[in-house]
Amino acid sequence: MLAQRKVILMFFWLFISVFSTARANDSEKLDIMHHIQDAHEWHLWGGHSNPTSIYLPVILIDNGIKIFSSENFYHGIERKVVVEGGREEVYWEGVGPASGYAMMHEKIYKLNEGKLTFHGKHASNEMPLDFSITKNVLSLFIGAVLLLIIMLSTASYYRKNGAVAPRGIAKFIEPLIVFVRDEIIKPNIHGPKHTRYINFLTTVFFFILINNLLGMVPVFPGGANLTGNISVTLFLAVCTLIVTLLSANKNYWKHIFATPGVPLALLPIMIPIEIVGIFTKPFALMIRLFANMTAGHIIVLSLISIIFINKTEAWGLLSVPMALFISVLEILVAFLQAYLFASLSALFIGAAVEEDHH
Repeated sequence: MLAQRKVILMFFWLFISVFSTARANDSEKLDIMHHIQDAHEWHLWGGHSNPTSIYLPVILIDNGIKIFSSENFYHGIERKVVVEGGREEVYWEGVGPASGYAMMHEKIYKLNEGKLTFHGKHASNEMPLDFSITKNVLSLFIGAVLLLIIMLSTASYYRKNGAVAPRGIAKFIEPLIVFVRDEIIKPNIHGPKHTRYINFLTTVFFFILINNLLGMVPVFPGGANLTGNISVTLFLAVCTLIVTLLSANKNYWKHIFATPGVPLALLPIMIPIEIVGIFTKPFALMIRLFANMTAGHIIVLSLISIIFINKTEAWGLLSVPMALFISVLEILVAFLQAYLFASLSALFIGAAVEEDHH
């Protein structure tokens, strides 16, 4: 009964949120990609003309460090230019402490004599070093803090009570940790060596899971598509690559440079293929996580966009239930992608530390 009430409340919350957003955006250009891309503001609701947002700090290194609110861009001066192909582009000239800079497609440029110049479709102005706290960066901090709170709370419970039946948050976290150890790490990294990688693989699993859930539906207030950002998935994949290479033993490198059973004449062909394989494995990790999380968000946003395209709230009776179904399915995908990333990482590490049995 409680679960049914939660689903009903979620449905009505989704329904009301979509309708309020539809009314706010009725006369404005529809841009669903804005909701899954990084930004210097955390947009909550409302259209471009009257948004409700959390403006994040802009940190630029340009003849010193300059720190100011992104509100100075988003409430700056709107400039329109026509670029190659007759397409109209819009950029925002900063005001106040942001004077002398402009923002276009969330990239910050230095103005040249008060204007942006274009080479084809892209601005050719100089760009300062941008270390701003963007929406994805803030979401990363939130996910990291949640991960620390959850794990430290669980560790504190067992430190105080010893090996007892779990209660509270430990009751939920312990089965997941045991699952990662017994179903992901041990089957792929054989022998006592698996204990060296429990911390890394458990951290990767929970970090991806938490951020998948936080960004599950980025169209609504508080959503950020962190694991749908290829820079984040690239970093996670590089971490797996580094751990794999640093853990690799002689047997691993023997299979790369002197593959057993391969004639010497074929080694000049096999060695480059094996070397490329070292990098294609983490590349696959990167693309799989990025593509699956981004695809789910785009499907939900596309279903919601049916209301805007047809300009009638009646379409919400069809699109909202469908979006709700995909959102529930995304919960499964959030767990599945965390499992796959950790499992494949363990598989790659296990292959690197496997001893020669011949």
